[in-house]
Amino acid sequence: MAYIETNRSISAIFIDLVNQLTTLVRKESQLARAEMSEKIGEIGVALGLLVGGAVLLIPALVILLQAGVAGLAAAGLAVGWASLIVGGVALLIGLALLAVGVSRLKAGRFVPTKTIERLQRDAAIATQHMRNDDATPERAA
Repeated sequence: MAYIETNRSISAIFIDLVNQLTTLVRKESQLARAEMSEKIGEIGVALGLLVGGAVLLIPALVILLQAGVAGLAAAGLAVGWASLIVGGVALLIGLALLAVGVSRLKAGRFVPTKTIERLQRDAAIATQHMRNDDATPERAA
């Protein structure tokens, strides 16, 4: 535990309190900025991967879908039914992939949780110190 000087004036204690509070707020804001820039970087990487994957997969998907329709038509199914089956399967797979991508971009995932936890802990410590200061008997002058 830190040594507490008992002969300090109220103004000196108040100045010390303001300085410590200023330092605390500055450090917490630096932590919040660092954590948010990390989260924004994660969003950028996720979006880049989504766009890059979509650009490369669209032509390949069209070719594979055409091959699937041709294969079903060659097996004796009417071209219309083959197209409907292949299109329906592609739609279901596309919806599943879209749902996974959206779930990875949920807003709750990018909340600065470390900063919030530290602020809550700091508030609890400050409250505890205030209670301890209120419980101490007054000193003789």
